[in-house]
Amino acid sequence: MDAAEPIISLSHVDAGYPGAVILRDVSFDIVRGEIFILLGGSGCGKSTLLKHMIGLNPVLAGRLVVAGMEWGAKTRAQLTRRIGVMYQSGALFGSMTCIENVMLPLEEFSKLRRKARVERAMELLGAVELSDAADKMPSEISGGMRKRVAIARAMALDPEVVFLDEPSAGLDPVTSCALDELILRLRAERGMTFVVVTHELPSIFKIADRAAMFDKARGGMVALGVPSDLKTGSDDPFVRRFFNRGEIDG
Repeated sequence: MDAAEPIISLSHVDAGYPGAVILRDVSFDIVRGEIFILLGGSGCGKSTLLKHMIGLNPVLAGRLVVAGMEWGAKTRAQLTRRIGVMYQSGALFGSMTCIENVMLPLEEFSKLRRKARVERAMELLGAVELSDAADKMPSEISGGMRKRVAIARAMALDPEVVFLDEPSAGLDPVTSCALDELILRLRAERGMTFVVVTHELPSIFKIADRAAMFDKARGGMVALGVPSDLKTGSDDPFVRRFFNRGEIDG
């Protein structure tokens, strides 16, 4: 396949909820193998847009295509098996071990025998460097480790796109940096496409191929491009302030 082929395409999308449009007329493509960031201030609509992209809520207007299919009632069953999601808190089941959490999508959606499911889950835990935590409960591991387990679970069905919601939230700088390295390594080794919601500048500059930025006041997308280019070349004062805030605050 053409490396530049879009895996996700938004065309004139309005995002929000019935009676409440948060983002209007959003259009961009995400290509296969890209690490693409959704960013902006609190309440700007980036998490709302993510909910549309993973099929939790239908778009209010426009067209949203993932892996060649438009989200809808007829495509939901297929598309939910072609994407993986890591929620902000990790959202692991506290009554299940780490390996049981990773195996859950395989239990629900695959026809693999138990031995194969266990082998697949162990392979994924190894990919996130947590083989030794397989039999631990989520309460017995750190926050950063829980997020790694959640990423392993998100990859269980070998998805075409993995969505990460605030992966660095609540993590110390060292753990956050290690998680960024993991994302880069998984992309390099597995050719995965990542869509990441974050406002953490160090992570954005480290992992992003491109970023889309949203502004609550204007109710739409205000920037699209390579973060380093947006930092130095944007003619939008809001965008420049965001990308240079570390230097301003420091």
